Amino acid sequence: MAGRIEDYALIGDMQTAALVSRDGAVDWMCLPRFDSPAVFAGLLGTDEHGFWRIGPAEAVPDQDTPAAPPAPRSAFTDSGEIPIPPTAAAPAVPADRRRYRGDSLILEQEWDAQGGTVRVIDFMPPRPLAGLDAVPQMIRIVEGVSGRVRMRSALRMRFSYGRVVPWVHRVEQPDGGHRTVAVAGPDSVWLDGAAETYGRDLTTYADFTVGAGERIAFALTWQASHLPAPAAPDAETALTDTVDFWRDWVGQCTYQGPYREPVVRSLITLKALTYAPTGGIVAAPTTSLPEDIGGERNWDYRYTWLRDAAITLSSLLRTGYREEARAWREWLLRAVAGDPENLQIMYGIAGERELTESELDWLPGYEGSQPVRVGNGAAGQLQLDVYGEVVEALHLAHMTGLTRNDHAHLLQLKLITYLEKHWREPDEGIWEVRGPRRHFVHSKVMAWVAVDRTIKLIEQTPAEGPLERWKALRDEIHRDVCEKGYDAARNTFTQYYGGHELDASLLLIPQVGFLPPDDKRVIGTIEAIQRELSTEDGFVLRYPTHDEDGNNVDGLSGHEGAFLACSFWLADDLAMIGRVQEARELFEKLLSLRNDVGLLAEEWDSRTQRQVGNFPQAFSHVPLIDTALRLTACAGAYLSAQPDGREREQATL
Repeated sequence: MAGRIEDYALIGDMQTAALVSRDGAVDWMCLPRFDSPAVFAGLLGTDEHGFWRIGPAEAVPDQDTPAAPPAPRSAFTDSGEIPIPPTAAAPAVPADRRRYRGDSLILEQEWDAQGGTVRVIDFMPPRPLAGLDAVPQMIRIVEGVSGRVRMRSALRMRFSYGRVVPWVHRVEQPDGGHRTVAVAGPDSVWLDGAAETYGRDLTTYADFTVGAGERIAFALTWQASHLPAPAAPDAETALTDTVDFWRDWVGQCTYQGPYREPVVRSLITLKALTYAPTGGIVAAPTTSLPEDIGGERNWDYRYTWLRDAAITLSSLLRTGYREEARAWREWLLRAVAGDPENLQIMYGIAGERELTESELDWLPGYEGSQPVRVGNGAAGQLQLDVYGEVVEALHLAHMTGLTRNDHAHLLQLKLITYLEKHWREPDEGIWEVRGPRRHFVHSKVMAWVAVDRTIKLIEQTPAEGPLERWKALRDEIHRDVCEKGYDAARNTFTQYYGGHELDASLLLIPQVGFLPPDDKRVIGTIEAIQRELSTEDGFVLRYPTHDEDGNNVDGLSGHEGAFLACSFWLADDLAMIGRVQEARELFEKLLSLRNDVGLLAEEWDSRTQRQVGNFPQAFSHVPLIDTALRLTACAGAYLSAQPDGREREQATL
């Protein structure tokens, strides 16, 4: 069974990613892209659905006992496997220590085993180093730290999300060696390594012993099956180049405040979730990690949500990363194309529009959480807040001096022209509820943001538009929200017009500048959310999932955990209304939820004290950065000038 969600660490190459557990098992990896079918899907099933584990062997002989001789290369059975003497199954021994190597995405795990200490170094060489057409590679270097340790590699590749057993065979090389290749339809994966391999039970094994100072490397390389074999990588050179890549990239970070470690780790995670060829940013590298363990709230997050990508852009710009912002702006222009009236809330990482949702019934799901979904049916929803987030991102890019792009300005004007006609319509809202459309307050607030930022664009640039008409529209939306979305008796805004329920997205009202932080309605809303949406440990739910009679209100069964982004938003708001110490305590409490290598999922289940939801989640790491910047500013340590025009940024000064 897969480990706890927080037991995993992320490695990636800016085109795909893998999750590595504490026991040295790679239980999730899609090839060759984030949204490709997984070749290791044990995360959503069992070992039968694919994994690659390297760790100490279960039984370690004394160092003077010779290892069993490898089977001869010619000793293939009819099934293509090599017969071997009986040995123990691949062990699942948790590492004693693990960490990323400095500010990088290179994972190091160490075991204190019988006979000595061993380290396994896992990484994926960033494909931008070798050109965007380079093939994905995963490299695992086993390094002896002390003594001598007997190790085992167990590799079980299962293509198409654990459904297809590949044809595994050896390919002899001119130098007398060999490579192992697994082929299934259009895909092939090549295994290279210094240790002798053998097959059993449709699994490829390698048993070897490593001594102090010795290093034994393994590499998996994907290649389209109809193409010639890819070159075997030089593991040590690739490691050096990967170290250099991350050192140079992190060196661009302009944040130097007291929360630098969590900020940098979050930035590295966001970079890892960026699809380098196009600039698209995935919400998470996984699908169907449940929001409710054992329930149906399981979604595919391997796509680019405009909202998530827009706020990611904001965090990258505010910490010095302009190239990523430029690439995302270009991705947006390609994805929306000439049809802004049919703006989707999400797209594929290359701008694909068709994200048909289906269920993989052969996978039992993470801890029995079914169904396992690929694709996402929410792509066709109407979410008016997205227009505000996109326009906000384009505005921020302009204000930070990103090279002028007339097409981006034209897109912004077209989006407002559409919004002018449709802002009064009900929608599905920010949380993609699979229930009836409503007049969600957050959606209307973000419509106001879109109009407000476009007015600023016209006032500050040569862009042209009906300025006075749009100023009147901005005022109309503002009045509409304050009249219909505010409950005067309770002194709080509500989730939707005429409703009683609260919604954590209301915390963004002061952050986007809709109302000032000291407005009594803002303070009342913050305090109401603290009372009614906070869990017993002080974190924030998105909205009530059940009404007073216990009925689900969002079209789904079960419950969900505290939404981490919303909890960071609360910390922001507390700081904005002057309760800085309370904000700092909540922020540091949220930081304590990160796993030992600094990663966050989407939610926190206070009942089980576990991270839940897809992992790692961009929508959790972005507000971590934002809140760190705000609290640093409150302490007077963050002195970099920020652009005008965005209250969310202005409040950090």
